Amino acid sequence: MRSAETGLPRWFPRFGGMPAFAATELRVQLHEGLAILTSMIVQVVLLVFVAILAPRYFGIALLGAIVFSAFSLGQRVLNEAAYIRVDHKLNELYLASPLAPEAYFLGIAVGVLIAYLPPVVGLVVLAEAILHLSLGVAFLVGVLILAVWLFAASMGYILSTAFRDMRSIWSYASLLYNLFGVLPPVFYPLVLWPAGLRPVALVLPPSAAAALLQNALDPGLLAPGEVALAAGALGVAAFGLFFLTVYWARRSAQER
Repeated sequence: MRSAETGLPRWFPRFGGMPAFAATELRVQLHEGLAILTSMIVQVVLLVFVAILAPRYFGIALLGAIVFSAFSLGQRVLNEAAYIRVDHKLNELYLASPLAPEAYFLGIAVGVLIAYLPPVVGLVVLAEAILHLSLGVAFLVGVLILAVWLFAASMGYILSTAFRDMRSIWSYASLLYNLFGVLPPVFYPLVLWPAGLRPVALVLPPSAAAALLQNALDPGLLAPGEVALAAGALGVAAFGLFFLTVYWARRSAQER
């Protein structure tokens, strides 16, 4: 069925009001300058360790830091959405307005993305200076950043609706995002991951993106089937979870 107002399918996301809400969220995030500066602590610490202990892997770790930075933005979305809902109860006001639930979710996610993008861009510039990325690889980096961000932000928003107490969010959210962003082969080469568990690494979005970047730097690292598996899994995870979040946002709004 199609919406009488737009003529688009009813499942299609509605973006009305999203740019204005994203701009509002961006202004909120920019007041937390210290949080933006410290968003790179985990990445910098790991890069320093790699530079000292295994300098031959520094390039791979640098690309992994880019992927992890995009992935960790989901935790920011989780924290912000939960903070608005639990502490301020403002989500009820927003969702009672003409702002569509999915535009509310995207406004938070895009505002967080823009605020925290400069440090990520700094890592990309550093990677270009050290690794001399080709235009094709640089484009791939951009595409993978957006795919990982879309997956992480969608997951963060869904998880934010499961918490009723802000005190429980910090520990669980940090554990979850660091578990999936650090333990798999994101900061280290895929070849060091157990061979029998290689398909697992290729279907987890952060390590799938890292594997595709490693393969771009070292063509032949992945077999054609593994490239298809990593790219397909990342695409399905990003867009599948995004549309699930659209459904979840609408359902959550209807239940209020």
